[in-house]
Parts: sequence; C-alpha cells; structure tokens
Amino acid sequence: MEPFAIDPDDARSAHQRMIEGDWYIADDPEIQSAYRRGLALTARFNDAYAGDPDGSQEILKELLGTFGDGAHVRAPLRVDYGTRIHIGAGTFVNYGLVALDVVDIRIGANCQIATNVQLLTPVHPLEPQPRREGWEAAERITIGDNVWIGGGAIVCPGVSIGSDSVIGAGSVVTKDIPARSLAVGSPARVIRSL
Repeated sequence: MEPFAIDPDDARSAHQRMIEGDWYIADDPEIQSAYRRGLALTARFNDAYAGDPDGSQEILKELLGTFGDGAHVRAPLRVDYGTRIHIGAGTFVNYGLVALDVVDIRIGANCQIATNVQLLTPVHPLEPQPRREGWEAAERITIGDNVWIGGGAIVCPGVSIGSDSVIGAGSVVTKDIPARSLAVGSPARVIRSL
C-alpha cells in the first residue's frame, strides 16, 4: 500500500473509495448499510447451518458475490460485507473462516480452506494521526484453483496464492506465493515446489 495521502479534490464517496481500495473513513451511511446487510445474512447462515448444513448454503448465494456450484462453507463464518467474496466451484471451507472483504477476496475452484483461516484485506496508516482519525484502505486477496490453506493460517492484504499451492498450518502469508508451491512459517516462505 502506498503511504498515507489524501487528494483534497477527490469527490468520490467514502464507499466508492473503499471498494476501489483507496483511503476512506468507514462512517459513511452507504458503508454502514452494506455492513449491516452482511451482518444480518451472516447471522442467518450461522444460525441455519446446524439445522440444515446443505440448505444453509442457499443463504451464501445471497450473501456472497459469487458462490460456485458444489462449494460448501461450514459455520461459523465472519465477513465484513460478503458481496466482495467470490468462492469457486467445488471449494470447501471448514469452520471459522474470517474473511474481511473490504475489497475483493477471490478463492478459486476446488480449494480446501481449513479451520480458523483469516483472509484480511484491510490496511491502516502507519502514521499515528490518520490512524487515530479512522482512515483505512484495503488490498485484494486472490487464491488460485486447487489451493489448500492449513488451519489457523493468516493471509495478509494484497497477497496472491498461485494455483495448486499449499499453505502450512499457522502460516502468516505476507507476500505472493507462486503456483505449485509449499509455503510455511511466519512469515510464510516457499520451502519447495510441488
């Protein structure tokens, strides 16, 4: 992310700035409305899952930007908005995914996302004053096809993980991972090709 800087002539709404990944303050009514929608649909999904795991997936088609055929997400799920999360066909997401979708989170087809994985797009200024004022931004996350992300892994803002890669449990992914790679550790590093 670029250092904190605001163009005083930028006439875009805070919501528009947010979805474009630029600095914004989240007190905008349109942002708050989108957040409340996401919160309500996520609560519906989480409540419905125990009684009907398969039927509850229909709620995700309303909550998420895209939800591929044969994909399955286990509750509990936590999102900011939901609409900027895209899950490919055949992908399985285990319990406890946190996906903060200030901007797009794209998960490919046939992925395996283990328990308690965090996909985090938000960033905050390093400078104390704009952070105190509530400025934030975001960078998209892209996960290719057939990726396995181990339990408790954290994927940081702006990261891309190439197709057919494996991320070890507990890893913190701070940089892009090439396709067909095994990456582990904090910060995650590629230890071999697959």
